[in-house]
Amino acid sequence: MAKLWQQLLENGSFVLVCVLIVAALAVLARLVEDHLPQKRKVTPARRICIIAICSAIAVVLHVLDFPLVFLAPEFYKLDFSELPVLLCGFYLGPSATVACEGVKILLKLLLKGTSTAFVGDFANFVVGCSLVLPAVIFYHVNKSRHSALVGLILGTLTMTVLGSAFNAVYLLPKFAQLYGIPLDAIIGMGTAIHSGVSGVSTFVLLCVAPLNLVKGAVVSLLTLLLYKRVARPLFGIREA
Repeated sequence: MAKLWQQLLENGSFVLVCVLIVAALAVLARLVEDHLPQKRKVTPARRICIIAICSAIAVVLHVLDFPLVFLAPEFYKLDFSELPVLLCGFYLGPSATVACEGVKILLKLLLKGTSTAFVGDFANFVVGCSLVLPAVIFYHVNKSRHSALVGLILGTLTMTVLGSAFNAVYLLPKFAQLYGIPLDAIIGMGTAIHSGVSGVSTFVLLCVAPLNLVKGAVVSLLTLLLYKRVARPLFGIREA
């Protein structure tokens, strides 16, 4: 009975943290959006359609994730699902970006379920937002190709730093706790790849940070190359 109660508390605290962080990101995106210049006037129906289209494409890319075993343990997967999320955000703004990211995760859970006790799914949402939100906000301050480039660089750096820190402080310990695997065993997986991994800090520095940096760089490059070529015919966008 005591063990069951402990599991309920652990799961409940994780759910509460998830809800609070998702709500905080949604509120932050909305507050920032209210102060952005040059807002596009989009009907609610069109807004929902664009978010739905981008979320559908994003979940397909998310399901097609794959490990980079020479960088990080195989439970860390690389995917390019933030590409359509960025396209959505560049057109509609920050709040639509968070909505698209959230719908992507919900659809992925419905289609594929979870293999990481929901910790990996929560991580994908938070770390994804740390990439797309800075990029989208910076772009909307002064819409131009240069702003898009600077915003994507800022987003990549933010994801690399905050994503790594969030893994070290919360995600790795919580994954070990909920998945039932010792944290030392996870560190050992990192040591098998990089001999310099000796603890949580070196694990995130040598495994997590490079993976986030690679993902941010590739997604940013694809966004710059495809925004005008794909977003215009797909979503009816007439301007950058």
